[in-house]
Amino acid sequence: MKLNYFTRLFSIVGRWLVTALFCVTAVAFAWQGAFLTNTAAIAAPTSSLIADAGAKVQGKASEDAARTKGFVRDTADKVKRTANKNAAKVDQATDSGSFAERKAKKDAARIQKRANEDSARTQTAIDKTKNAVERTVDGIKDAFGN
Repeated sequence: MKLNYFTRLFSIVGRWLVTALFCVTAVAFAWQGAFLTNTAAIAAPTSSLIADAGAKVQGKASEDAARTKGFVRDTADKVKRTANKNAAKVDQATDSGSFAERKAKKDAARIQKRANEDSARTQTAIDKTKNAVERTVDGIKDAFGN
């Protein structure tokens, strides 16, 4: 009878030891990241990672600047078209050479001029922002490259 008692006790203690060992091993693997490591990222030098990221940032900045400049040009064209349409409507509604017609044409010309000026200023600001981003990325790449 005592033999069965000790056998059962050893069985229970053995199960607990195996369970504890399994848990400690699982925690050790998770702690070290054995299942989650990316060996390609570990083997790559830091400067090439920064250079790749910098190239992506500069490419994205150039792409976004081109899109934004296109949007600004489209908006300026729409403003000009609207000004011309309004002037044409006034021209159709009034007698030829009237004060309202001359004023509408003068206003349309002023609106077009300001649309061109605003578009040019905005595009210059976009270029300056893009250049600042590229200079910053180059500075970071130079700092980590040395």
